[in-house]
Amino acid sequence: MTKLSSKGTAYDLHGSLNAPVVVLIHGLGLTRATWDDYLPILSRHYCVLTYDLCGHGESALPERTPSLTVLSEQLRDLLNELVIARLAVVGFSLGGMINRRFAMDFPDRVTALGILNSPHERSPEAQALVEQRAARTEAGGPAATIETTLERWFTAEFRAERPEIIEQVRSLVLDNDPKNYALHRQVLAKGVVELIRPNPPITLPALVMTCENDSGSTPAMSYAIASEIEAAQTVIVPGLQHMGVVERPDLFAAALEAFLDDVPV
Repeated sequence: MTKLSSKGTAYDLHGSLNAPVVVLIHGLGLTRATWDDYLPILSRHYCVLTYDLCGHGESALPERTPSLTVLSEQLRDLLNELVIARLAVVGFSLGGMINRRFAMDFPDRVTALGILNSPHERSPEAQALVEQRAARTEAGGPAATIETTLERWFTAEFRAERPEIIEQVRSLVLDNDPKNYALHRQVLAKGVVELIRPNPPITLPALVMTCENDSGSTPAMSYAIASEIEAAQTVIVPGLQHMGVVERPDLFAAALEAFLDDVPV
């Protein structure tokens, strides 16, 4: 049965409640089900918290206009209710922006960061393209860009070999409330500005990962993120695109487990 916080956030806890806590934050238009393949691995040694972002999946629509601060505070409120003081925070795509914002807002609560396929400072041309896509979404809802989105997210081979997963992801995205989806896409498009060269800098242990052919969260962006976090590690997964976390969860889960095992979470 889905657990709901007092503020309407749907969440699940996996593994021993006495183990160090790791939270996994999904990306735009998705749900906490993104992490299903990660749970058997990470919950062996950690208490793993997954939850749905505001208005995604089974969580209530936000009462305020979405922003990185609103999404950071959603996590804070959930942790307060669950009486979780400190934890490692792993985020994919938009989730990798939320966890950086959370680390900037509440540094004493974070033990480590996993930043997966997450955007950073874009060229003016790339920024304009991202904002154009966000505007098309605002005009036509998730359906306006879903086919090109799936092509950017998954390799052609995976789309051909695993059509059932592509259909699952398509359905998840199309099930989103159109206005809420468009507002969160604006956060994805414009929120990176507040994460660039943070002052004071983030000094937590960090693993920054992306895929070789991720056009929206490029290897160059991952190296730039890592360059702004003292002692961050960078891993580039060859061949895959944005949804490498779904195509090859084994690669990402193994890297996360090795990283978390080496930091004091």
